[in-house]
Amino acid sequence: MKNIKPLVFLPPFILCAVFVAMQFFDSGKAADQQVFTKSLKAGESWVSLNFGWFVSLLSFGMLALCVALYASSFGKTVLGGPHSKKLLTKWQMFAVVLTTNIATGILFWGVFEPTTHLSHPPAGIAPNSPAAAQFAVSTVYLHWTLTPYAFGSLVGLMFAFAFFNMKRPFSLGAPLSPLLGRRGGGIVGQLIDTVCLYSLVAALTSALAGFALLMGGGLHSVFGIEGKPSQLMLGAVILTVMGASVAAAISGVTKGIRWIANANTILLIGFLGLVLVLGPTRFILDFAVEGLGQYFGQFFQKALNTGAAYSHIDPQVGLVSDDSIHKTTQMYFSAFFAWAPIMGVFLGRIAYGYTVRAFLFFNVILPSVFTGIWMAVICGAVVHMDMHEQVGLAGLLDDQDPCRVLFAFLNHLPFGKILIPLLLITAFLSFVTTADGNTDTMSNISSKGISPDHTESGMFVKIAWGTLVAVFCFIVVTRFGKGGVTMLANLGGFPALFLCLGVGISALMVMAHPARYDTFDKDYVPDPSDKSEEPEA
Repeated sequence: MKNIKPLVFLPPFILCAVFVAMQFFDSGKAADQQVFTKSLKAGESWVSLNFGWFVSLLSFGMLALCVALYASSFGKTVLGGPHSKKLLTKWQMFAVVLTTNIATGILFWGVFEPTTHLSHPPAGIAPNSPAAAQFAVSTVYLHWTLTPYAFGSLVGLMFAFAFFNMKRPFSLGAPLSPLLGRRGGGIVGQLIDTVCLYSLVAALTSALAGFALLMGGGLHSVFGIEGKPSQLMLGAVILTVMGASVAAAISGVTKGIRWIANANTILLIGFLGLVLVLGPTRFILDFAVEGLGQYFGQFFQKALNTGAAYSHIDPQVGLVSDDSIHKTTQMYFSAFFAWAPIMGVFLGRIAYGYTVRAFLFFNVILPSVFTGIWMAVICGAVVHMDMHEQVGLAGLLDDQDPCRVLFAFLNHLPFGKILIPLLLITAFLSFVTTADGNTDTMSNISSKGISPDHTESGMFVKIAWGTLVAVFCFIVVTRFGKGGVTMLANLGGFPALFLCLGVGISALMVMAHPARYDTFDKDYVPDPSDKSEEPEA
């Protein structure tokens, strides 16, 4: 306990504990008397109504900034200095980044989202039409490729540069050092850590809730159990995965996470290959290319859509958008923004020895290519099933049991009985990888004495955070279901928006004059007497 930062650890921990207690307080009351639950939903609605434009604009701006950083001279800078040695090989870096970033997102939403867009497209597009199919694939490309990966990557890049190159403390105030100066490492930095830990708890809980629903539905499918997963089953799933994640975090992030990430990446590739081969392969490939054209052709329109043209005046709350697609995009991007601060710290921590350009390649480009291929294959198979085979996946969409349509989709494929257990194993390893990295980072942020030479926090704080997230998630998933996933995404992403804005400004400052901030700037000036080759980037 003596190594804990009280100002960082206690406020978000107590806030989450109060949330759990208030949910128990509300649980015995009728719906119209649940004051705390009503307040949460009102808060989510307020954020969604008033800051949708900010989410759209900042999302686009962060992706544009990543492109600028990649192309700038700052891209050659080595995180940790030109003589630093990489912590992870290139394959390990790819595997860890891929499986940590996606969590179970592409597994949980992979079938639900394209089926929803195909059967419930925006006004003016007929359901289950060619236009609806094109809209579905271009929208999932938007939600699961380049843009959301820019959020955590930009925070991670600036954290790595501040921690390794500027020698700032292990804090989320560190990426803001160019903007805040030394203030980012003191009380201000600790307050920033406190707010970001709250965002991460919300984001991790949201992802864990999705995983629990996915795993519970999968076990029902495998064993032929009718109905929704019971609270006992969901609790057992949550306890098992968080126990494994905490154990992996205690073993050391660069030890426990590498072999899990390697195995998980191979399973993800194998699962995707089976769906491609077992499904309508030619249609999927044709549709994927067509969708890519739709995505790039409509990118600016989709990325900056705020739903204003579909709005109306509500006497109670004022201007309200009826554009469900904008609301969906805002929910996805808010979830990624909630992930961004703590995920960025983790990504930055393992980036030691890589150049800025290589960091962006491994954190934005490569995972976007993989998830783009994944969503194209799944979306193509979904469209073929409902438009050409008349399977009726749309009739299985259920907000209370969102994984029902996923397992119906897999059961319709040849060897579906093999694909479902493979999916569950992949989902388990994927979430363990994600929760491992985030639990470790939450613990480090709230602990003293973390430095480039000492990057592991104590066992107690890892167990404490893992236990809190597990209990928090159980309350959310049993009381709110899929709605809880959406609610936590919006509420958790809100404070992270402002941190990401500050990080973006700091990145612009560093990009304009890297040598002003880099303590290794003299190491980049070649010695005329040294005839050896320049250090490898």
